[in-house]
Amino acid sequence: MTAGHTEQSIVIDAPYDEVWRQTNDVAAWPELFSEYAKAEILQSAENSVTFRLSMHPDENGTVWSWVSERTLDPETGTVRARRVETGPFEFMDIVWTYRKVEGGVEMRWVQDFAMKPQAPVDTETMTARISTNSSLQLALIRRRVEERARLAA
Repeated sequence: MTAGHTEQSIVIDAPYDEVWRQTNDVAAWPELFSEYAKAEILQSAENSVTFRLSMHPDENGTVWSWVSERTLDPETGTVRARRVETGPFEFMDIVWTYRKVEGGVEMRWVQDFAMKPQAPVDTETMTARISTNSSLQLALIRRRVEERARLAA
């Protein structure tokens, strides 16, 4: 099994606490990401959340959804996430890191995953899809977080 790996980052021109708060408010992800239709919180503790994400219907009308869990470490500015219901993935792990940089906050996503043999696409194809989509989502998130931060200021 060959694993897929992507790394994407973007600098958001907003206060660190605001970037952290907005991007870790999973219940509000449908207003932050364009790909999610619904985010349902299944279990929540101080620094962890288990949730179901549902995407908008694809071109065939299929709504993909899965359960993930996120563990937040505010001290290090790190969030570790993994799919609990993996669907077509053998596994899907994501690490989000946040750090103050010139011009704002760098938010980085590192995703490691592999597709099941019976999945509709192979790991190489999914790697390309995730790379393309992550760039689009990060740009959208930056715009939305910056807009909200300006309005709040």
